[in-house]
Amino acid sequence: MTDVAAHDHLPRLGGRPRLSAYLGLLWRRRHFTIELARSRFRAENEQDRLGAAWIVIKPLINAAVYGLVFGLLLPSSSRPENFVPFLVAGIFVFQFFAASLSDGAKSITGNLGLVRSLHFPRAMLPVATVLQRAYGLVPMMAVLALLAVATGEGIRLHWLMVVPALLLATVFNTGVAFVAARLTIHVRDVAQLIPFVTRLLFYASGIFYSIDRVVSDPLVAGVLQANPVHVYISLVRGAFLVDLPAPPEAWWFGVGWAGLLFVGGFFFFWPAEERYGRE
Repeated sequence: MTDVAAHDHLPRLGGRPRLSAYLGLLWRRRHFTIELARSRFRAENEQDRLGAAWIVIKPLINAAVYGLVFGLLLPSSSRPENFVPFLVAGIFVFQFFAASLSDGAKSITGNLGLVRSLHFPRAMLPVATVLQRAYGLVPMMAVLALLAVATGEGIRLHWLMVVPALLLATVFNTGVAFVAARLTIHVRDVAQLIPFVTRLLFYASGIFYSIDRVVSDPLVAGVLQANPVHVYISLVRGAFLVDLPAPPEAWWFGVGWAGLLFVGGFFFFWPAEERYGRE
């Protein structure tokens, strides 16, 4: 029967298309993906009195709390001179990563009704999740720019380097969302481990301290600086802060991590296309 169906060009219901066809479907559905992300972004805080302002307020509160706590616990030598934008940049970029990871893990399991009722490339859901979080970067970067000026940083053309830095971070986070989405389908308990992973990366990414000033072992320092979350934080800081330019190797690491996670994540996610919504 399978041979007869194949001979008459009858596709199997819910079957996985060839890679070229799948990519074509993703491209043709791009407007739907963008609108899905945009509508969820608008609806996220509409019930709150301050609305979308919470997208910026929450990470600023986190920055204030961590800045107060670790400002008292850690010696001043562990922090750069312009600590406020240094800390806020780290919190903003890290929150983008952490939200992409946690929401990406739920992008299939949290949309089973949509997955089981409509035929579309399932990769659209992790992509829409990351795009939704990327929309929040616009007001965050505006606030970061104001903080940089308020703390003595001059307005420079180099600020535009934040655009490729955040594009690379978005590509990387999309790959992370692909991996997390499939892992959560196979083992639902993975979602319970994600907060511990994000917490570990938070403390290992140099958000409230300078790795160069705190870590003396060159091997450990090199590993921490190659951490992709720290890489993208460094690129954003380097765009705004004169005294903390991103080293050239950070851009190479940024491109490498983004390409590796996006391509690897997609080819990890795509083979299980038929299983999404059935497990």
